[in-house]
Formats: sequence, structure tokens, C-alpha cells
Amino acid sequence: MSQDKAVQATRVGQFALLRQRRFAPYFITQLLGAFNDNVYKNALVALIAFNVATTGGSNDGLLINLAAGLFILPFFLFSALSGQIADKYEKATLIQAIKMVEIMIMICGVIALLLQSMPLLMGVLFLMGTQSAFFGPVKYGILPQHLHETELTAGNGLVELGTFLAILVGTIAGTQLMSSADGIVPVSVVLLSVAVVGFLASRQIPHAPASAPDLQIRFNPLKETGRLIRHTASQRVIFQSILAISWFWLLGASYLAQFPVYARDVLGGSVDVFTALLATFSIGIASGSVLCERLSHGRVEIGLVPFGAMGLTIFGLDLVFATPDAPLGIDLSLWGFLSADGAWRVLLDVFLIGLFGGFYIVPLYALIQKTSAPESLSRAIACNNILNALFMVLSAVFALLLLAAGASIAQLFLALSIVNALVALYIFRQVPEFFMRFLIWLLIHTLYRVHKRGLEQLPESGPVIVVANHVSFVDALILGGCIRRPVRFVMYYRIYKLPIMNFIFRTARAIPIAGRSENPALYEAAFERMHEALQAGDVLCIFPEGQITADGEMNEFRPGILRVLERCPVPVMPVALQGLWGSLFSRKNGPAFFKRPRRLFARIGLNAGSPIAAESVTLDLLWEQVHSLRGDRR
Repeated sequence: MSQDKAVQATRVGQFALLRQRRFAPYFITQLLGAFNDNVYKNALVALIAFNVATTGGSNDGLLINLAAGLFILPFFLFSALSGQIADKYEKATLIQAIKMVEIMIMICGVIALLLQSMPLLMGVLFLMGTQSAFFGPVKYGILPQHLHETELTAGNGLVELGTFLAILVGTIAGTQLMSSADGIVPVSVVLLSVAVVGFLASRQIPHAPASAPDLQIRFNPLKETGRLIRHTASQRVIFQSILAISWFWLLGASYLAQFPVYARDVLGGSVDVFTALLATFSIGIASGSVLCERLSHGRVEIGLVPFGAMGLTIFGLDLVFATPDAPLGIDLSLWGFLSADGAWRVLLDVFLIGLFGGFYIVPLYALIQKTSAPESLSRAIACNNILNALFMVLSAVFALLLLAAGASIAQLFLALSIVNALVALYIFRQVPEFFMRFLIWLLIHTLYRVHKRGLEQLPESGPVIVVANHVSFVDALILGGCIRRPVRFVMYYRIYKLPIMNFIFRTARAIPIAGRSENPALYEAAFERMHEALQAGDVLCIFPEGQITADGEMNEFRPGILRVLERCPVPVMPVALQGLWGSLFSRKNGPAFFKRPRRLFARIGLNAGSPIAAESVTLDLLWEQVHSLRGDRR
């Protein structure tokens, strides 16, 4: 059994992945790694803040910023190399080697803590950043080898859930342990224990073959980084997705960097209020990451990206409006803060910023994994890591310039929200597929609730024709939103030209067609484009009735599909739409703008039958199959 089929045969639900050997050891490994990183970084910050490792406090701010820079620097130096290595070698073994190196780094870290040597502590932090730079491309590159395409959103959601919870718990643990009496000992025990457990977990990760074993490794940080970015930039959707992810890290880093001062000086809270903001933000991202699977129904749903971007802007703006003009108190405890007017609104906005951030980022990671060539996926992730690091540096520069110019933290948050909207508009203009998928996703999650049956019978790859009854002006949107593979639709040119719909149809590369007598040139061009689509291995959807039903009953099928099959004999899959007759977009009771929706979340059906071999197809057989699948529910 091939690897793809083996994965397909064991496909499970999102949280059930945590019981699968193909995912659980990997999940534990990456979670513990993120936890250890944050324990050490925050223990070091606490060490500096309490002047345990310094003779005075005058250089504390410089040392904290130096620590942040030393952790990020390896991503610029080594990401290009790490991406090449991750593509060239077997990934499970690489992860084990990286985790073994983590144990050695943690031993050095413990020695540095015991000696309270600042140069050695900073050196260990640089090594941890290096280890993370090598782990990143393997971390995301291995997922498509162990998960089915329909599980990528679920897997990435769990990874982001684990990462942000590890950041939260690691931040709290590192700070609290180091600030306690004899804090170096418990921090050292935690660092070593977690590193060892992470290595043991990595040994259970299943084999993941090399994607590009013949790749020639080149190490020249500046030259190879430029080459990597240029190569990735040539792949429009992947590079725009990376830019969108990097923007999120700029946004998230800006919020996280301001939370300590925001909690203390703007809200008037103690360190517990800062911890509450951090926890709320992290839980929000974790919740959004997990909910992506439910909202996307097992597909890589890039329509969630504009939805997430809108939420980031809306609730970022509301956080500005919710920010008090004067502190709510002085050194407020958590309960004192929660008792103050407006506190819950602030926390809700922070949670929703995180939630929509999860909606935004998880589909982008899944899209990169889905669309990248397997032999270059890890290098695409390495490029992502480089740009993420660059944008995080830019976040610090952006905040520093605004605050130095006299802006308040609330004004900084306002600027971030406005720029987020502008960046989103730029990205969605460059890659209109994002907004097109959002409109489709919005349609089938507001006006309709679609009950799907039989769509798993659609072939995983290769050319296939889907034939369906034609009930409404949005049939193509519903089918495109429910069928897991991209679909090329053949549709009457007047429907193709409808306002707003035309943007969607053009972006989805729909094929307009007219009657032979109405426009002979367009008629012939449509059949040529259908042939090209099938030759390219696409899914082609045809409405053989040739028009939307005027009475709710199916019209007879026209012979155009037989002409397509003569030239391209491919399987034909019958599909039936149910419950759309009488809806807002059907022809019952006149045009849509004269009608009201019957109700939100109306239940409709989408039933698919088994694919039929081309040589067995007749018009009568197709009509009977679609009619039977539709049943009495029009």
C-alpha cells in the first residue's frame, strides 16, 4: 500500500490525531521544544531583571533586547541551510538529531545558569535560536508526509494550539521559577527533563523519506538566503501566503511586546494583569486554530483568511476604544482589575484578536504545505522563517518609532489595526483566490447549511467531470465550496457576467459558454477550454440542462457532455442539489432582489453518486442518476 493510501485509510478526526502514532509523538516533540525555548528565554529575562547575573541594573534594558536579537539572528543565518537539509534527508532522523542537540544545549544552559555567566547565557540563547532555525523547516515539512490533505488544517490547528499554549505556560514557568528562592535549580531541572522527554518522544516519530535526496547542499548565508527568497517569490500563492503569515507575526509580536507596559501603565495593573492578557491572547489563538478544522470541514479553506483579517482589524479597533483614558487603578490585582469598569471588554477584545489570528494563520500554513512541491516544501518553510524573523524585527522598529514620536500605546494599536486592513487588501488583491473563497465560505455558512453525502467518492486526483442539476444562480458556489478539489465550472455566459459573481467566477477560472446559434465563437472556445482543463487533470463541472430550472423540475440533458467525452473519455460523477428551489437565488417568485431569504442557515442537500466510466455514459443514464440522487426534494 502506498504511503498516501495508507494515510487515507487511517484518516481520523482532529483530536483523534493525538492518539495516532503518525502525529502524537511529533506533537509532543514540538510542544516540549516550544515550552523549553520559552522557559529559558523568560528565565534569562527574569535573571537580568533581578540583577542576579549583573552587577547593576543600568544595562538591563540593553541586555534584554540583546537576548531577543540573539535568538532571532540564527533564523537569518541558518534558515536557507536548514531548509536544504530538511529536504535532502529523512525527517524523523533529523528531528531526533535536533532534539539530541537540544539536550546538549540545555546542559550548557544549566552550567551557564549555575555560573551566572552572562556571556555564556547569551551564547546558549544563540544556540537555542540556531536549534529552532533547524527545527522549523522539518516541523512543518513533515506534516504532509504523515497527514492526508484533508487533515492538514486539523494538524496545523493542533500544532498552533500546542505552540501557543507552550509559549504561555513556558513564559509563566520561566518567570515564576526564576523569581522564586533558589530559582536556578528548578529551572535547570525543568530544562533538562523536558529536553530528555522531547528526545524520547521524537524517537517514536514514523519514518518520513527524504523529499529531494539528490539536492546539493550549499552554505553561504547571504547568497543562499537571496536565492531562496527569489525562488519562493516565483511561486505567487506560496510567497503571498508567507508574506501574510509574516505580517501576522509582526502584528502578534507588536501586541505581545506592549502588553507588559499596557497592563502596568495604561490599565494600572500588576504583573498578574499582564499574565492575564498574555493568557487570554494565547488561548484565543489556540481556540481559533482548533476551530479552523470545524469551520473548514476537512479542507484547506483559504476563505477563513479574509475572515480572520477582518476580525483582527475590527477587534483591534475595538481594543483601542475599550482602552481607558486613565489607569483603572494602581498595581491592581487580577480580581481588582476584573472588578473595574471596562476590564472585561478589554479581555474580550484581546481574546478575539487571538481567535481571529488563529482563523487567519492556520489555513495559510496548510496552503503552503498543500501547494508546495514536496521536494522543496522545507525550503519554502525556511523562507517563511526568514521573513517571519525579519517582520518581527520590523515590529520592534515600528513600535519604537511611533512611541518615540510621542504616540501612546492605544495609538500604536490603532495604527496596527489600520495597517492590517491595508495589508489585507494588498494581499487579497494580489491573490484574489483568498477573497473568492471567503465569499463562497460566507455563503454556505450563513444562508445555507449543507448536508453532504457521497462526495468522498470523488477521485483524489486526475480528470473527472461532475454533472449536476441546475436550480439557482449560486449552484456553482455551493458545489465549489463543498467539493474538496478545485473545480472548473462551465456556465452560461450571462450568469458568468453577473456583478460580484463575475469576480468569483473569473478567479475560479470558470468557462463561459453560449448557445451555438447565439455565439458560435464562444461556444467553440468553451469546448476547447474544457478539453484543456481535463488534459490538465482538473475537475470540470457541467450543468447538462443548460439553464436554471424555471419550475423546480429537471429539464432534459443536452448532448454537449457527450461531445466532451468523445475527445476526453474521463469518469463522470453525478451530483444532485436539494432544497434550493424557492430559495433567494432560485427563479421561483421572481428575481432575488424582490425576495427575502426564507431563513438563515437553511438546510440544503448535496448528494453524490459513484463515478461512471466514460464508455457507459448516456444522457438518459446521467439524468436518471441525478434525478434519483435529488429525490422528491427540489
